[in-house]
Amino acid sequence: VRGPFSMLLHSPKLAERVLNLGNYFRSDSMVDAKDRSLAILVAVREREGAYVWAAQVGAARRAGVREEAIDLIRAKGDPATLPAEERDIVTYAQQLVRKNRIDQAAFEALKQRHDVPWLVELTAAANYYGFLCGIVNAFEVPAPPDGDQLPK
Repeated sequence: VRGPFSMLLHSPKLAERVLNLGNYFRSDSMVDAKDRSLAILVAVREREGAYVWAAQVGAARRAGVREEAIDLIRAKGDPATLPAEERDIVTYAQQLVRKNRIDQAAFEALKQRHDVPWLVELTAAANYYGFLCGIVNAFEVPAPPDGDQLPK
């Protein structure tokens, strides 16, 4: 048991429920892994979740997220240079975490390609991994030294 669950196990009932939600995102979500990973990486980077970042970058690569997108998110860069599908997800997730609101244009850009249930699941996934960052950050759970590192 590592990362946030090393802390969550202090409350086994909570740990079980949190794990079930994580399992849902990994296996049952209607949002494909690549799109979900983009939003997750943004949320994790914005929350400075070094442990969760190290864990999720590998998953993002396996899902097909391009290195250019990972590098841009790591640098908190402007998503305007990304292809439209990536740009719209990164913009949406950045607004979600930075402002706790989504501009109408960012919302509509994704809603035109997807539907509201998809947007709900994308939003929930980003927030779930942001929640995990809050756990590891509060208890200063260190990132694995061999994992992808965030800038200091």
